[in-house]
Amino acid sequence: MTVFTPSEASRTLPLVRTIVADILETGKIIRRMQFDFGALVGDIPEYQSHVATLKGYIAELESLGCIYKDYDFSLGLVDFPAIIDGEECFLCWRSDEPLLMYYHSIKGGYAGRKLIPEELLNYDEAHYQHTVFVS
Repeated sequence: MTVFTPSEASRTLPLVRTIVADILETGKIIRRMQFDFGALVGDIPEYQSHVATLKGYIAELESLGCIYKDYDFSLGLVDFPAIIDGEECFLCWRSDEPLLMYYHSIKGGYAGRKLIPEELLNYDEAHYQHTVFVS
């Protein structure tokens, strides 16, 4: 799995932001159809098409090394695997945030978000030791 520095993750944000906007839009259509059609929704070709499209967007995010976390389709929450202070963690971005500013421990989750230390936001990547993220 890819491990991101804060600046690497920040550089992906324009593309991630676009993909997440597509996920949120498609997810809301799917949820509306589920509400409107109930148990019969799975038989509707348009619904199946939207589900396939949504899976494609999520796969695109995963191919970048990101993890989509908001299956309510309300926050557009994305995690980027990282290492801070020698600990595996996730850099954490929400679609309503202008920049990547937070991280959280793997076990702490979204509720344990903290600001990324400022010195890491401007860290010289040539000196960053890349490590394979193991979950």
